[in-house]
Amino acid sequence: MPNDCITYQNSGYFSKLIVDYLDEKPELKPLYNRFPTIENFKDQIEEKRNNFNNNDNFKRQVLVSELEKQYSNFEVSKSTTDNIQLLNHSNTFTITTGHQLNLFTGPLYFLYKIISTINLCKELKSTYPASNFVPIYWMATEDHDFEEINYFNFKDKKIKWNKESFGPVGRLSTEGLGDVLNQFSAELGMGENANYLNQLFQKSYLEHSNLADATRFLANELFKNVGLVIIDGDSIDLKKLFIPFAKEELLNQTSFKKVTETNLQLEHYKIQVNPREINLFYIENHLRERIIFEGGKYKVNSTKIEFTTDEILLELENHPEKFSPNVILRPLYQEIILPNLCYIGGGGEIAYWLELKSNFEAFKVTFPIILVRNSVLLATQKQVQKADKLNLTWSDLFRNQTDLINQKTRQLSSFTIDFSEQKEHLKKQFEQLMDIANQTDKSFIGAVKAQEIKQTKGLENLEKRLLKAEKRILNDQLQRISLLQNELFPNQSLQERKANFSEFYSEFGEELISKLLNKLSPLESNFTIITL
Repeated sequence: MPNDCITYQNSGYFSKLIVDYLDEKPELKPLYNRFPTIENFKDQIEEKRNNFNNNDNFKRQVLVSELEKQYSNFEVSKSTTDNIQLLNHSNTFTITTGHQLNLFTGPLYFLYKIISTINLCKELKSTYPASNFVPIYWMATEDHDFEEINYFNFKDKKIKWNKESFGPVGRLSTEGLGDVLNQFSAELGMGENANYLNQLFQKSYLEHSNLADATRFLANELFKNVGLVIIDGDSIDLKKLFIPFAKEELLNQTSFKKVTETNLQLEHYKIQVNPREINLFYIENHLRERIIFEGGKYKVNSTKIEFTTDEILLELENHPEKFSPNVILRPLYQEIILPNLCYIGGGGEIAYWLELKSNFEAFKVTFPIILVRNSVLLATQKQVQKADKLNLTWSDLFRNQTDLINQKTRQLSSFTIDFSEQKEHLKKQFEQLMDIANQTDKSFIGAVKAQEIKQTKGLENLEKRLLKAEKRILNDQLQRISLLQNELFPNQSLQERKANFSEFYSEFGEELISKLLNKLSPLESNFTIITL
């Protein structure tokens, strides 16, 4: 089966904004700093070094000290320990991806984001050996949308954690996940890989008290040998570095003004996120609510908590950990505390990053290179053999199913199901009739046009009926094509957005992650097709 090159632009699964970004359309160039090419990292390194180094030693000390604290109760590999210590040095930079604390990693693309980040660091080290590059997974511990993260799919079965949640999800107790493990174990079956997954879930969620620690253990277990560094932004010491920026947000609403201006430039695209007047939440263990300015007071939405200007600035100074950036300010927070060169994310994330550059400029923070993560289609040897027997290419399988079935019906039919020739002949006949009509009574013109429409429509209906009849005759073969496509594209969606890694790990074990590490090239904008 030919390994077609399916570009993101031709896959049909990316928005117009992302397609235009990947095509480097001139109208989008003001919205990003540098396009992600290996050559462009040279200037990005220089700019970040100059910008970050204004307060370099102190920031790096805070960052390393905080990471050591966050990893203190975890078994850390030498490669991860070495990477944390490298962050002390001014020639060390990070490549970052972020993701929610999805139960048991959630959809497959969790792995792809992290492996894209790891592999880009390797590529950069090879090209720029004088610098060091550390892969960072930023845990979205301060998010609060529990419904998005409280489940994962295993072989069409939804494994769900039923629990009430308020406040930042990272602080959420893991109590009750024993029931989820029982549910998962019942589906897993027997075998070495099943036992590993069972133990991995147990050690991650039943031996750690909150969701942040559980997710750190899980990601560390999967990627510790390749030096991944995991960071939790929900930290007093890290938030102290953010105080001046949060103060500016509270007093001047800079990000609202800047992002609103940028969104006007994106009027021909779907806007991913709209800014609030104040893009900060107030958080406690069981609280995460927007800060709003109303009647001369700063209020915490849906509560009775309120502050005068002096009071909220004092609260920020004394308790910076209670101020949480939303989707608009979280990228800024990340870039303030990390010596970061590039953010790797999915299409939706890159879409909102494209709204943010003017805000970064207002705060005098270097805007990172933004890179669309690797996308992957995993197929088994058996599925590849089926595709070969059915004479399907990968390009075929990426097509809309209705279009694919129509195309294959035409290819498999013993005669041509295409009345283009007849339609062209009919068109010429009516052109001659129209010449006659123009020389006689003008009322005849309308009659000729009406007849042409009627007969053309008749031919189109006959073509559709013939196609339908052939589909009935070829039903068996077409059914096999549909079934195979449904296996690879569940619910006519990308596999990476539906399936969990455990479904493939249970069958293929470590081969899954090793193949991903070996095959993903983050700077190539093509779907990677991997056969297991």
